[in-house]
Amino acid sequence: MKSVNNYRAETFRLNDEARIRNPEQALDYVNQRGFIFFWPVKGAPFPSLWTAVAGDRPVPSVHDDPGHVTWSWKDSALGKHIWYYAKVLRYKATFISLDVLPLFYALSENFGSPDEDYLIAYQEGHLTFAEKLIYEVILNNGPMHTIELRQAARLAGKASESGFNRALEKLQAEFRILPVGVAEAGTWKYAFIYDLTSRHYPYLPDKARLIGEWEARRKLMEYYFLSMGASDKREVQKLFRWNPEIIIKVLEMLRQAGFLAGDFDRYEQQKNYYYLPCLGD
Repeated sequence: MKSVNNYRAETFRLNDEARIRNPEQALDYVNQRGFIFFWPVKGAPFPSLWTAVAGDRPVPSVHDDPGHVTWSWKDSALGKHIWYYAKVLRYKATFISLDVLPLFYALSENFGSPDEDYLIAYQEGHLTFAEKLIYEVILNNGPMHTIELRQAARLAGKASESGFNRALEKLQAEFRILPVGVAEAGTWKYAFIYDLTSRHYPYLPDKARLIGEWEARRKLMEYYFLSMGASDKREVQKLFRWNPEIIIKVLEMLRQAGFLAGDFDRYEQQKNYYYLPCLGD
């Protein structure tokens, strides 16, 4: 049987002959895996576009590295509806297949009208004031790049910079906004243009509404293990940020269905290890 390392060498595209060479192959890879990181994330082993193109090595700071072709692929695809790109998993840049996107959206707090959901979330303490301001500006004015968005939301001061950036990340992770283009603005002449997720993908709320919570969680966990081969509940929790009890329940559902193998003990203090049966002893 394959080892976990050999399995991941295939799913992460670590072998030279399996490397991604062009944007079309990049799209195929995202659709195959369901969701991946843009760049590798420290402490979070998971497929990334960078690794699949450039190999298992750190992302260099020099701009002329051949692997940075991924940056232009990502930017040129913004707004084209070929995949979903935003800071989602672990608040890091994530690609999500459009077939998988409704599963994530079904687990978000976007239950009904985009004009009302954010207000309810704010009243219940799930949105900060900065997040509310940013969302309202985009809702009322349409897509805006980062510089004008900060000004319109009255968060342009230096003291507001970290709060503004955190709010952008949180709104993306909750599938409320996403980058849809790049504007030549700011010091570096490079600023993301943001729009509402529900406006950019108008079909998404209705499509996600048909998916039950446990169906969404189960399918996302299946995609995760098809990429990883094996993992433990703590690593799963770090990626998805689900309640630990929910993670255990989903893992057990998949184990009982035969999709995963592994031991389950509600009172086990050590890591519970789960794996695809094809990687068993």
